[in-house]
Amino acid sequence: MAAYQNDTSSAEVSDFLLNCLVRSPHWRLWLSLPLSLLFLLAMGANITLLITIRMEASLHPVYYLLSLLSLLDIVICLTVIPKVLAISWFDRKSINFSACFLQMFIMNSFFAMESCTFMVMAFDRYVAICHPLRYPSIINDQFVSKAAIFILARNILFPMPIPILSARLLYCGKNVIENCICANMSVSRLSCDDVTVNRLYQFAAGWTLLGSDLVLIFLSYTFILRAVLRLKAEGAVAKALSTCGSHFILILFFSTILLVFVLTHVAKKKVSPDVPVLLNVLHHVIPAALNPIVYGVRTQEIKQGIQRLLKKGWS
Repeated sequence: MAAYQNDTSSAEVSDFLLNCLVRSPHWRLWLSLPLSLLFLLAMGANITLLITIRMEASLHPVYYLLSLLSLLDIVICLTVIPKVLAISWFDRKSINFSACFLQMFIMNSFFAMESCTFMVMAFDRYVAICHPLRYPSIINDQFVSKAAIFILARNILFPMPIPILSARLLYCGKNVIENCICANMSVSRLSCDDVTVNRLYQFAAGWTLLGSDLVLIFLSYTFILRAVLRLKAEGAVAKALSTCGSHFILILFFSTILLVFVLTHVAKKKVSPDVPVLLNVLHHVIPAALNPIVYGVRTQEIKQGIQRLLKKGWS
């Protein structure tokens, strides 16, 4: 693939330049501090959660889905945040073609995996509330294994064409990406070729994967709410809803930032172009930092496991 710098049409280059928050350079350095703290929090909290689940043999198999969620968060953070910090601190804007398209694949694939994991966890809560007597026979090791295979297979195969289609384009004239990351639309708009197929596939794959997950999550919680409202025993409603609290909060974090990001893109003429770029970066680190904390605080088994892990560390 050939690409050319902005100021010359004859010199072949082997990388892109990430023009990150160019309209607010003074903010870029200041934002790097909370961003780095969120990154360290996300890495530390998710690694602690992984170790805790690994050491606690008595935990239900569904917690392995939580392990998968932590692994996805770690990979997403490592794929995006160190490069954003390198741009902010050392002005290292260059990223080669292979690394750019690999980052593009990981972002599209792993976000879809997170969404699918939330959907499976919503089904777990639906079975726990609506069919409690059948819960042990439905949500078992075999179910979790099949769910994990489905999550990986679906969300590797469907997003795979996105970076492949972008990599096959001809890039000429410009190589400066107006973004902190190699987002598909930010990269493909630099191409001299027709990018209609790229845009259509990105739209179709995104709404098919994320849209179907959100619909199924909504249906699960609709059935849960209907079942909960039928409970007549004292305290039963509060107890049933508390079992869904952690999962619902995580979905809220994930979907709210994504929704704001989409809305700012729709209204991009009314907001600074740096706003959706910043929201996109934050969407890679805020849910990752909060997911393990929410489960650690609200789930008794995880909380006790972390306390035992800390006692072993201090002893």
